[in-house]
Amino acid sequence: MLAEVFIFLPSIARFREDYLLARLERAQIASLALLATDGMISEELEDELLRNAEVLNVVLRRDAVRQLILSSDGMPAIAATFDLREASAIVLMRDALRRLSDPEPQVIRVIGEPVREAGLLIEITMPTEPLRMAMIDYGLRILALSAVISIFTAVLLFVAVRRLMVTPIRRLVAAMMRYSEAPSDATRIITPQGRVRELRNAEDALQALQTDLTGALKQRERLAQLGEAVAKISHDLRNMLSVATLVADRLEFSNDPTVQRIAPRLVSSLNRAINLTEATLAFGRAEEPAPKLDRVGLRALAEDVIENDRLSTESAPIAYACDVPADMVLRADPEQLHRVLSNLVRNARQAIVSAGRPAGEIRIAARDSAEGWVIEVSDTGPGLPKKALDHLFKPFHGGARKGGSGLGLAICAELVRGHGGRLELARSGGDGTCFQVILPAGMAV
Repeated sequence: MLAEVFIFLPSIARFREDYLLARLERAQIASLALLATDGMISEELEDELLRNAEVLNVVLRRDAVRQLILSSDGMPAIAATFDLREASAIVLMRDALRRLSDPEPQVIRVIGEPVREAGLLIEITMPTEPLRMAMIDYGLRILALSAVISIFTAVLLFVAVRRLMVTPIRRLVAAMMRYSEAPSDATRIITPQGRVRELRNAEDALQALQTDLTGALKQRERLAQLGEAVAKISHDLRNMLSVATLVADRLEFSNDPTVQRIAPRLVSSLNRAINLTEATLAFGRAEEPAPKLDRVGLRALAEDVIENDRLSTESAPIAYACDVPADMVLRADPEQLHRVLSNLVRNARQAIVSAGRPAGEIRIAARDSAEGWVIEVSDTGPGLPKKALDHLFKPFHGGARKGGSGLGLAICAELVRGHGGRLELARSGGDGTCFQVILPAGMAV
């Protein structure tokens, strides 16, 4: 509508100017016709000339003489005078709007320059009613043309919006609904087809989301199947371990010093394995069981972890160090914390052995910090490979060594989160790797 206003105002002003100039030209022709006959025409012919020119009288100035050429009887009073010789566009638009808004019939004087230098000046007196009616008719024609243009533009806009926006959005919604019916079906993932940049970006994002979700659902399905299989295996393994525990109990009565030294640890390991199988059965029904918090002497637990790992690597050139204060006592689940440290120590040992280094060291250290208690498990191995760094703490994405499942760190991270803490990779490089178990200060006793 603003565009119509900006178009209409100069158009109607130009129409009014052309209308008045045409009346001036007709009046000039009528005047020249009268001058050519030396005024020897009848009153009827003079009236006809005025009617054809649609004016009431004509004044022509020639040779500095102002002369009334044609006139009508009973001349009414003149309401306004308009000089077209130096009128600006603003003045013309203002006068046009005034004429349209004023329905009262009036008589006006119009001054202009004669055509082809037929004089110095020409003046006409004319009624305003025919001018206003012509302007209204012209305005209505502009309105009709504008309506046609608007309708045509609206149709084009409707078709464009429907083609470029509505149809792609409907296709996007249909693709989302079709995918929601079977999200595990990779053939239902949307194929981006949008030509509008924003819609294409939305389709690309949706495709990436659906691809990730389908992969996650497939992995979840495999995990569910694996969990069912592990639950069955754990059930039978628990029975086997129970029998092994009974046999290990008999070993405690042996007189062999080596057997007497190893038997308690063997029984402890078997009991821990039984607890692990029971926890695995519980994991098949839910997440890791909530920790059973108790007072735990961290140094004794760390030394037990080191001793158990040392027994499995008597031939490996690995040194173990425990830098844990003797009086450090935490409130934690001893079994879960033992599993966490055992996993981290075992991963460190496997990294050193797989690297083929002549010697290596694994250290368990603990300290107090501003954010809580920090337990560090560090080694002098080759560091984690890029694949392990990219998928750290994610199950079934491959471990740090060939053939690893990647479950160890994921389980450790979940167990630590159950205590309200977090497991972090402090550093990893050519000089070794260091993991930190950070427990909140409230875990300390």
